[in-house]
Amino acid sequence: MIRIYIETGISVSSELELPAGASHRIRSVLRLTPDEKVILFNGDGSEYIARLTTISHRIVRAVITEKCKVRTESSLDITLVQSLSRGQRMDYTIQKAVELGVFRVVPVVSKRTTTRLAGVRADKRLEHWRGVARHAAEQSGRTSVPEISAILPLEESVDENVGQLILLNPLANAEFARQSEPETGLTIIAGPEGGFEESEIEMLEATGAVSVHLGPRTLRTETAAITALSITQALWGDFRHRPRPN
Repeated sequence: MIRIYIETGISVSSELELPAGASHRIRSVLRLTPDEKVILFNGDGSEYIARLTTISHRIVRAVITEKCKVRTESSLDITLVQSLSRGQRMDYTIQKAVELGVFRVVPVVSKRTTTRLAGVRADKRLEHWRGVARHAAEQSGRTSVPEISAILPLEESVDENVGQLILLNPLANAEFARQSEPETGLTIIAGPEGGFEESEIEMLEATGAVSVHLGPRTLRTETAAITALSITQALWGDFRHRPRPN
């Protein structure tokens, strides 16, 4: 069944009017019809089976028939601090990060960042990224949509970091796989396409970040972030769990 995220309360046996975005998708994109079923979720940790009752050019209504408790959220509280990359590369990073269980993405501007966004352009891009995250959560079976924070300068982002800090640095001596399992949260910091400058690396290490490499090859920024998240889930996260039953 199609999964749709909504930002409203959901309870079994209630009938609700879906918000405009979800209504448009059901009516004009998916072209569903009354009595068809969809899965709704709102971030409370459950999925809700809903039967469509009304589909018109103005409104879409659905009655909630069942609540299902599922386990698709990662046990790791992972934040990705990602330097801005161009166009679809940033979209790709956010999409795959959501699929891999990240809880929060903090887009940052560093000295070698080639993409600069401000004002209305920044607001529009941020709204676009949040849409990418929402669709990725819908498609990957997650029950929450990760936060995409406002764009920050790199030096300001350190206040947003949580738990163990891992800095992806191809020149580092330490291996990612040899790091200790995080006791609380984990923040992964990925640089821009040209890499962080030495002064930025020193600043991040001074805040407690550990520089690690991801092997003998230099990875693109979007590849590095996704590789690091995959390693994290394989070592300490839910890649070790059995898949949920159908």
